[in-house]
Amino acid sequence: MDQAEATEKIVTALKKKKGKTKFYFNDLAKILGEKPRVAKKLINKMIEEEVLEYWSSGSTSLYGLKGAGKQAHTEHGD
Repeated sequence: MDQAEATEKIVTALKKKKGKTKFYFNDLAKILGEKPRVAKKLINKMIEEEVLEYWSSGSTSLYGLKGAGKQAHTEHGD
């Protein structure tokens, strides 16, 4: 799977999920249908391209679409 196809797949799947803006790595890997190592590289590239954002509470790491969710609205003063 190439990067463009992976990005399209993730963005489409995450936009369909109503009411939820942050997802575990395993959720994203399952959407991609790839092994964890391959999925991690694709997801990290999406973070670099600012398609996805990484969020951590210190004990939990989550990923979401850039600019989506309550956290993003708070940070941008909306």
